[in-house]
Amino acid sequence: MAAQPLVSILIPSFNAEQWIKQTLKSAIGQDYPRAEVIVVDDGSTDRTLEILRTFESRFVRVITQPNAGGPAARNTALAHAQGEYIQWLDHDDLLAQNKISNQIKWLETVEGDRVLFSCPFATFYHRLGRARVVRSRLYRDLTPADYFFIKFSDDAFFQPSSWLVSRKLSELAGPWWELRSPDDDGEYFCRVVAASQGIHFVPEAICYWRVGNNGFHSSWRRSDTSLQAVFLSMVRCVAHYRKLEDSERSRAACVAFLQNRLIYFYPDSPHIVRQISALAEELGGAIRPPALKWHYRCVKAAFGWPAAKRSMFAFREVRDLAQRRWDEAIYRLLQ
Repeated sequence: MAAQPLVSILIPSFNAEQWIKQTLKSAIGQDYPRAEVIVVDDGSTDRTLEILRTFESRFVRVITQPNAGGPAARNTALAHAQGEYIQWLDHDDLLAQNKISNQIKWLETVEGDRVLFSCPFATFYHRLGRARVVRSRLYRDLTPADYFFIKFSDDAFFQPSSWLVSRKLSELAGPWWELRSPDDDGEYFCRVVAASQGIHFVPEAICYWRVGNNGFHSSWRRSDTSLQAVFLSMVRCVAHYRKLEDSERSRAACVAFLQNRLIYFYPDSPHIVRQISALAEELGGAIRPPALKWHYRCVKAAFGWPAAKRSMFAFREVRDLAQRRWDEAIYRLLQ
């Protein structure tokens, strides 16, 4: 490659003392030679900033700000980035050593600076060797409209670190929406995809998503304000898709997307459920109560819908916590 573009690796961080060192090492250890790392500490109250200071160099810049939330920290990082391409990286996630180089090498074969690069991601708790790649129909080259159709129909997604985004695309998409929503990345990357010429999937690149740290799927216990933010993100995602394509298949996919997310609001937030139902009707469809497995249907019959929902999510959280604690114990034993 005649001229290798500068890549900015942008990391928002908050109370990440347990993970930030490993995350930074994965960013600094990239085999791609032209990269800068910008970390924004969003008002951490633990040792995160102290650890970040030990990594400062001409390649690693640390910026501090009062706590304002993940999207605001990402916007701060983006405002300081000098790169022609942007690599997002959450404070507890990791990049394979050749993740960026494997995506950058395709620049010579694609036309235009609005092509978006994606790659597989694998989930893990603590032991990277136990990471499991998440498979989906998104794992191929896609037009923007096809990406939305599969994402909405299958409730599929890319983890934020999967993407490599050009500066041009970042400018067209605009800043992160500074609303504290558990799905802030979903809304942002819907905008990025909608502004793109298409997605080029790079199977040999990979990143790692550390699961179990209070992500989107724990939002059922969040405040009404937070759930309203999730709903507003959903509405925006639907709007982004409809601007690209307004057809029978796109409207059906939008209804499927609303149906898949209904469980986070039903039946505890009836005002949001009514808004979701109205949007589905506008799209020519209808929303039905979420389906429950037989044992949760028994709980529902005996104690009502709220108890069934609490039981379902509580079981998942206890199961995931047990798996995470076991994996951590083995990880520490092997250190």
